[in-house]
Amino acid sequence: MVLSRNLSSISIIFTAVFFTFAQAANFEIRNNCGYTVWAAATPGGGRKLNRGEVWTISVPASTTGGRVWGRTNCNFDGNGRGHCQTGDCNGHLQCQGYGSAPNTLAEYGLNQYNNLDFYDISLVDGFNIPMDFSSTNGGCKEIRCTADVNGQCPADLRAPGGCNNPCTVYKTNNYCCNSGSCRPTDKSRYFKARCPDAYSYPQDDRTSTVVFTCTGNSNYRVVFCP
Repeated sequence: MVLSRNLSSISIIFTAVFFTFAQAANFEIRNNCGYTVWAAATPGGGRKLNRGEVWTISVPASTTGGRVWGRTNCNFDGNGRGHCQTGDCNGHLQCQGYGSAPNTLAEYGLNQYNNLDFYDISLVDGFNIPMDFSSTNGGCKEIRCTADVNGQCPADLRAPGGCNNPCTVYKTNNYCCNSGSCRPTDKSRYFKARCPDAYSYPQDDRTSTVVFTCTGNSNYRVVFCP
């Protein structure tokens, strides 16, 4: 019983220490495009960013499944209801969930395994805006996807304002990896060739996730059109 009480005490102390040091992360979201971008974040909501404007959000420690992306060609009324050509959040200015394809995604999980942050740029939902994703603390790899993906997009993947990932268009296991394992395809290689650091298909972990980690309690910057 003494041992049990001691272990419980250690557990309580460890938990207290963890939550003391696991702090919220600040995300600086900047629009360097020559056009307006309606930034979106889960968690975080959404905001209109004219050229050169910055939106900073605070994300709770240990957040998983976090995303930041940009929406284009949006129209919202005074109640924040409307529609975007790319990245639309079910018609809401303040996003409550994920956006519709095509959209370039900055994805992250904070204070995960070994107290590391994991982050990546994903083109699994296609591409709409060039993006840079980096830590403002330094010492972590800066990742970019800035090629002319839209301009060179294959005809069957073209979408208004962006370039669809093949899963969105064809919805087959070959492209979507819904069951079992799958491999790169000629269409996913189109994205990988232009943005080598970005996720090009759902199981593209080896080149697009494992290598991008940062120490916990880091802060980040997402730049549209770097």
